[in-house]
Amino acid sequence: MTITAGAALSPKAEARAEAGTCHATAVPPAGRPGSQARGGQRPGRPRSDALKGRLRRHWATLPARLRLIRAAILLLTAALALLLLLAGLAVSATWDTVTGRDAPRTTSAAGLDLALNDMDAQAANILLSSGGAGADRMDVPYGKAVGFYGAARRTVSRELRTLAVAAEGDARAEHTVEALTENFARYQELIGRALENDGRKGGKAAAVDDYRSATALLSAEIRPESQALIAANDDAYEAGYDAARSRLSAELITVVVLGLPLLALLVVLQWYLAWGFHRILNPGLVAATLCACIAVAGQAVAASSEHLRGARRDAFDSVVALSRARAVAYDANADESRYLLVKQERTGYEQAFLDKSQQLYGIEGASIDTYDAGLEATWSAYRTDPTDLRFTGEFRRELDNITFPRERAAAERTVETYADYQRDDRTIRRLVAEGKEREAVAFCISWDKNKSNAHFGAWMDALDEVTEINRTHFVTSVREGRGAVSGLLPAAGGALMAAAALTVLSLRPRLAEFRA
Repeated sequence: MTITAGAALSPKAEARAEAGTCHATAVPPAGRPGSQARGGQRPGRPRSDALKGRLRRHWATLPARLRLIRAAILLLTAALALLLLLAGLAVSATWDTVTGRDAPRTTSAAGLDLALNDMDAQAANILLSSGGAGADRMDVPYGKAVGFYGAARRTVSRELRTLAVAAEGDARAEHTVEALTENFARYQELIGRALENDGRKGGKAAAVDDYRSATALLSAEIRPESQALIAANDDAYEAGYDAARSRLSAELITVVVLGLPLLALLVVLQWYLAWGFHRILNPGLVAATLCACIAVAGQAVAASSEHLRGARRDAFDSVVALSRARAVAYDANADESRYLLVKQERTGYEQAFLDKSQQLYGIEGASIDTYDAGLEATWSAYRTDPTDLRFTGEFRRELDNITFPRERAAAERTVETYADYQRDDRTIRRLVAEGKEREAVAFCISWDKNKSNAHFGAWMDALDEVTEINRTHFVTSVREGRGAVSGLLPAAGGALMAAAALTVLSLRPRLAEFRA
C-alpha cells in the first residue's frame, strides 16, 4: 500500500500527455509538404535516423525508465547472489581441505616426531633400569619404560599410516613417508637387538652399541624426515590459507562494488516513484532496500574470512608451536637418558640438551651452568612486566600469541614447570660429577614425587593444557566458519532474492496503470 500526498494526474492522462507530446514532435506542420522537420531532418535522410529517434523517444517514457531501473536492480542482485554462491562453495571447500587434510597432516607429523623421541628415550630408560641381565633391576621405572616404549611404537605406526594416506597424489610426500617407514623398520631392528643383548649376561656393552647405532639413525635420518614433513604440511596449510584469504578479500571488495550501486538504484527508484507519481513512500521498495542492506552489510564474506584467520593465526599457529615444543621436550628428556647411558659421548649429549633448551626457552649467551640463573632472571622480568620478554624460542612464540581465556595462565604454568625440570637436570649432572651414577639414574628415570620424570610429567601436563585450549578454539573456529557458510551466506542470498522479488512486486501496480 502506498502513502499518497497531494493531487496527481491519472496515469492514463500522464500517458496520453507523454504520447501526445511524442507524436507532436514527429509530425510536420500541415499545409507545408516540403518544409523542413524540427531537428533539421529532411525527407531524403536515411531511415536509421528516424529509427534512432523513435527508440530514443520510446526509452524516454516513464514506464521505460522504470523498466530500465528494474532491470539494473535485478541484474545486480543476480550478480551478488551468484558471487555469494561461489564464495560459499569455495569457503566450504577450504574448510574441507583444512579439516580433512592440512591440519591432520601437520598434527600427525608432529605426533610422529614426538613419538619417535619418546621411543628413543624409553629405550634408553629400559637399558638404564634393567640392571645386568635382569639383576638389580629398578622394577617401577623399568615397567613404565617398557609400557611407554610400546605405546610410542604403536603411535609411530599409526601416524605413518595416516601420513601415507594423506600423501597420496603428492609424490614428494609419498617418497618421504616411504623413507620414514623403511628407516623406522631399521630403527626397530637395532633397538630389538639392543634389548636382546641386554638380556644376556655381559651383553650390556653390546646393547649400548646397538642403541648408539639406533639413535644415530634417528638423529641423522628419521627425525629430519619427520620434521621436514611437519614443515611441508604446515607450509601447505599456510599457502592454502593465504590463497583463501586473498580470494575472500577480493570477493568482499566485489560485494561492496556491486552492493553500493544496488542500494543507490533502490533509493533512486524510491525517489523517482515519489516524483513521477506524486507519492511519498513505497513500502515494498523500503523492504527491498532493507533486504539489500542486510545482504551487503551482513558481513557473510567478512565473517568467513575472520573465522579462517582465527582458526589459523589465533589457534593453529599455537598448536603447531606447542606440538613442536612437546617433541623437542621429549628429545631433550631422551638426551638426559643418553647422557647417563652412553658415557663416552656425555659432552655431546650435554650440549644437545642445552641446544634443545634454547629452542624452547632461548637465553642469549647461556651455558649449561648459567642457564638456570638466566631463566630465573628473564622470567622474573616477564612476571613483573608481561611485555618484557627477554627470551626466545617456542615458549616466546606462544606468549606472543595469547588470544583465548585462560591461555596466558596455562602458558605461564608451562614455563614454571619447565624451570623445575631444568633444575632437576643440574641435579643429575651434579650427582654424576660426584661419582654417584646409580643415584643419578634413579633420580632421572624415577616417577616418584620431586624426581625428574615426575617434574617432566607435570611439565607435559601443563603443556597439554595450553595446547588443548588452542585446539578447542581451532575446532570452534572451524564450526563457526562452517556455520557462516551454511547460515550467513544463504541468508544473504535469500535477502537478495527477496529484494529482487519486492522490487518487481512494487513496480507491477505502477506499470499496470500505464497498460490500463
